[in-house]
Amino acid sequence: MSNTNQEKIKQAVDLLIDKDTDLTSFFAKDGMLKELTKNLFERALKAEMEEHLGYSKYGRAETENSRNGIGRKSLLTEGGVLELEVPRDRNAEFAPVLVPKRQTRIDGLDQKILSLYAKGMSLSDIKIQIQELYGAEISESLISRVTDNIMDEVRSWQNRPLETVYAIVYFDALIVKVRQDKRIINKAVYVALGIDISGKKDILGLWISENEGAKFWLNNFTEMKNRGLKDILIACSDNLTGMSEAISAVYPETEHQLCIVHQIRNSLTYVSYKDRKELARDLKLVYSSITEEEALVALSEFDLKWDKQYPHIARSWQNNWQNLVVFLQYPEVIRRIIYTTNTIEGLNSQLRKVTNNKRVFPSDDSVFKTLYLTINYITAKWTMPIQNWGEAMAHFLIKFEGRI
Repeated sequence: MSNTNQEKIKQAVDLLIDKDTDLTSFFAKDGMLKELTKNLFERALKAEMEEHLGYSKYGRAETENSRNGIGRKSLLTEGGVLELEVPRDRNAEFAPVLVPKRQTRIDGLDQKILSLYAKGMSLSDIKIQIQELYGAEISESLISRVTDNIMDEVRSWQNRPLETVYAIVYFDALIVKVRQDKRIINKAVYVALGIDISGKKDILGLWISENEGAKFWLNNFTEMKNRGLKDILIACSDNLTGMSEAISAVYPETEHQLCIVHQIRNSLTYVSYKDRKELARDLKLVYSSITEEEALVALSEFDLKWDKQYPHIARSWQNNWQNLVVFLQYPEVIRRIIYTTNTIEGLNSQLRKVTNNKRVFPSDDSVFKTLYLTINYITAKWTMPIQNWGEAMAHFLIKFEGRI
């Protein structure tokens, strides 16, 4: 802004506010600020009309067109509802730029609606909130149209090109309730969170399904490959049905690490309370081992001790062994990153706060809109690489030589 304009603004403020001005009433709901805003809009509209006709209100007309009174329009702003007088012309050719025809709210209000929607508010909740904030009555259908307008943006985001290589990709799911065929059913929303070569986080996509399986995951991995993701060094997930088979089919060189924390939780599910602490301590000897050989010995000793009471625990570790001990190949700095899906669970806990507020989603599209808007707010803060990434990357460059 130029110094001249700044001086003009200062002079205008000085004229409006002096020692006798009651600032409380000035900024009140229907105070002077609102009246000033209304006058500014109306003067600008009159100036637009003069520009359109080519002569001032009391000037000589050099055209057959002329002024034809005023129309009235309610404009919803962040300061409340403004009842504006909009000039009209006889030929009905006047098209205001400041407040276009059929526009009933100024820029910024749609963003407010989307922000409330992203927090998990229902259409009726948003309607009430706008009424309380601005004293304006808007319909739920208007709110729905505003949120529907971002679906093209959601689709573009879901289909956007990906990086060629991601060092680590985490997969996890959250459960949402969706209305479908006049029933309310549980659906799983699967989230893929990637760590790129520079160590920065990126959400690769969202997928929703009633049932997971090898075919479901095969479609998702194929989609990511078609979007440009040619290689994943390490994939980290819970023991999702069909995940390992799908990874092997699309990314045969990718190492798949199952989440140790999930495996421990599953192991302790049916353990008696009196045995839980001792069993957990013995189990820790397995996953805290320095080498795979040491871990196998610890699992064998665990099996001998607990097999009669809890035979399913050692069997579960044995059945998933190859995918549970991937992290043991790596130094401590990388082990901390890949042995658990805590990185993506932290993200999902933020998403769950929003989905829990929503209670029941009217459609799959509603789920995608809400999560996409929430993700936009979350990822805006992701500007730095994850901690100690340089040390991890030095190891990856040697281990995965030729793939990075």
